[in-house]
Amino acid sequence: MSRNPGTPRLLRRLNDRSALELLLAEGPLTRAELGERTGLSKVTAGQLLARLEDRGLVEVAGERAGGRGPNAALYGVRPSSAYVAGLEVLPESVTVGVADITGRTVVEVTVNPFDGDPVRTVQAAVERACAVADVSLSRLRAFVIGTRGMVDPRTGDVRFSLDLPTWHVGVLAGLRRSLGASVTIENDVNLVALAEHRYGAAAGVDDFVVMWAGVGQGLGVMLGGRLHRGITGGAGEIGWLPVPGEPLPSDVKHPNSGSFQRLVGTAALQNLAGTYQVPGAGVPDQVRNGGDDYLDELADRLAVGAAAVSVVLDPGLIVLSGDIGRAGGAGLAAKVQDAVARICPAPPRVAAGGVPGNPVLRGALVAALEQAREQVFSDTV
Repeated sequence: MSRNPGTPRLLRRLNDRSALELLLAEGPLTRAELGERTGLSKVTAGQLLARLEDRGLVEVAGERAGGRGPNAALYGVRPSSAYVAGLEVLPESVTVGVADITGRTVVEVTVNPFDGDPVRTVQAAVERACAVADVSLSRLRAFVIGTRGMVDPRTGDVRFSLDLPTWHVGVLAGLRRSLGASVTIENDVNLVALAEHRYGAAAGVDDFVVMWAGVGQGLGVMLGGRLHRGITGGAGEIGWLPVPGEPLPSDVKHPNSGSFQRLVGTAALQNLAGTYQVPGAGVPDQVRNGGDDYLDELADRLAVGAAAVSVVLDPGLIVLSGDIGRAGGAGLAAKVQDAVARICPAPPRVAAGGVPGNPVLRGALVAALEQAREQVFSDTV
């Protein structure tokens, strides 16, 4: 019987990847602790750590005092072994975060767009972030860019965006020529779903929906622990959901023409605040200042979309995010949950978003880290 000469190499690679993931998840470990958690002997664990140390992927991060004898060295993933960039692109600004391979954000900067050119805008923003972080551009292993609009999952290009008309087919190719092949464009609400799954209200939940209520309406759908984008990237465009009593759009390219948009869009909610005489400089302020009657009607409107999603997908959990969802917090989420329960045969749990900071940027960094770790950790031998 012939033997597969690649088997020892494959086993070493699998052991190395397992050890690196363990060090990321549980922090610095001694050689003995790593061996216990991976099932490897002390000798094999020592060889593994030496191999990873030679590759610059792990380093001694301290010591652990024991009983008799010298203290045991603690090994951790070397933070500077790789970096990633996550971006949120808005019409009026671009925010860039740079994180090391452990997931620690080392810098976050916001810059103005550069004369409408997406490639030059992103290049300048990333270069600015790298300069502030004192990290060379060549050390960034992955870039994930969050934008409003539909992203075609087959090509990776932005297929349709009302707010970012210059982001069109061909932009991704230009970005890859400028920054390298590891550039991904993703819908912003999908990135929020990744962030909520990793850090927020949906941690440990594999079937849920993020309902974005703010400037525009959208869904991030996660089923079985994976994002569901649809064939064309149009899954989650809930702003176009037909709503009884609201006119259907005559042209989908016209801003704010979707039926659900007419119900919960900025203009509709400003009118609602006027009806209830709720003060505030904008809709988020009005949500924070609103009384029960105003919030009850707002919850009833949001519940129309939540119920439609629930009867089709039965996600079990809906996370309210966006400017309105974050402003309303747990109180608004509870009201939406009660409203959905009145009209939906299988009502979901509704929770406020729990991601600290900028959830789009956090989600972009989550996606970028997954890509970078796959590159860096998959070939260690």
